[in-house]
Amino acid sequence: MREQGRPLWAEIDLDALEHNLRQVRGRIGPGSQIMAVVKANGYGHGAVAVARSSLQAGATHLGVACVDEGMQLRRAEITAPVVVLGYVPPWEAAQVVQHQLIPSVTTRETALALAKASSHTGARVPVHLKVDTGMARLGLAPGEVEDFVRFLDTLPTLQLQGLYTHFAAADEADKSYTYQQFRAFLAVAERLPRPLLRHVANSAAVADLPEMALEMVRPGIALYGCLAGSSGSHGLALRPVLVLKSRVARVHTLSPGESVSYGRTWIADKPTKIALVPCGYADGLPRLLSNRGAVLIRGQQAPIVGRVCMDMHMADVTHIPEVAIHDEVVIIGRQGEAEITAGDVGELAGTISYEILCGISARVPRLYMREGQVVGRRTLVDTNPVV
Repeated sequence: MREQGRPLWAEIDLDALEHNLRQVRGRIGPGSQIMAVVKANGYGHGAVAVARSSLQAGATHLGVACVDEGMQLRRAEITAPVVVLGYVPPWEAAQVVQHQLIPSVTTRETALALAKASSHTGARVPVHLKVDTGMARLGLAPGEVEDFVRFLDTLPTLQLQGLYTHFAAADEADKSYTYQQFRAFLAVAERLPRPLLRHVANSAAVADLPEMALEMVRPGIALYGCLAGSSGSHGLALRPVLVLKSRVARVHTLSPGESVSYGRTWIADKPTKIALVPCGYADGLPRLLSNRGAVLIRGQQAPIVGRVCMDMHMADVTHIPEVAIHDEVVIIGRQGEAEITAGDVGELAGTISYEILCGISARVPRLYMREGQVVGRRTLVDTNPVV
């Protein structure tokens, strides 16, 4: 623990990540490519390590949300196609061209800026066009697509390579709206006079609607071992990739009437043994878990008591008498026969696993594991390459 400094870390199981990607491959068959979505720092797991492992396991493309995320991958010497799935403003066109990213283009201003930035390179910039079929977020309305494609054809340095949409309710049990979006997307694609790399299927659609795989799929949360909503994860035997751990930093006993943490929201009604755990809301443990969440210590659930602080929280371990300083604490993951998933934490906090995973802050060291051994590390002050 001395090497990591503060006793708090996330273990990232690269074997599990690659297993999950192979599960996706088995679900969609060999005819579709896989874009591994590694935006938001690889959903909190570390974008560079996740990207490398995904490519090693068979992904052909990487998906990010913004140009900076794509630049991060390029600076790590990752050369695979990187698609920017979010809005690309015109002033980022030069960075897109310089780093050979594949932007989503939905405005004429961005298209013109890309054409200008690439005019002196002698190479065509591949672009993807997003269709808004019902998410009401980024994208062109179906009726706007043909005119926009004709406009792109007037810009000789741009090459329309891909066409995609984003499902709004694929993780719901009722798939009717997803089928409606899919039909609207196909109708647009059929009106375009060229073959394109079409991609619509997110994790939930890969799991439940593999017939929508088309030329490429975009798994995100499934790669990390989770699925949201009511999706049954049909045919996907996913393995959680991240475990969040700490160690007990202090054990002491409160007398009846003594309180824990800010605001005195929890007061002992009997002699109570309290364990101090270095993990707080600045690390990604939601403050909403105050007096309602739990952690695992010696294979048992220990309720979080008092308000979660910025850097630490406290747990009631009265029922675990053998607890001692430096005992391992599992905040997300399995310990013995007990398990707390990112989804469990999210449900208690009124959110989803995505937010919990993405919320694990940069100051939490990531230890990258293969076959149970550390093969790489990323901290605020120390980065070793993942092998």
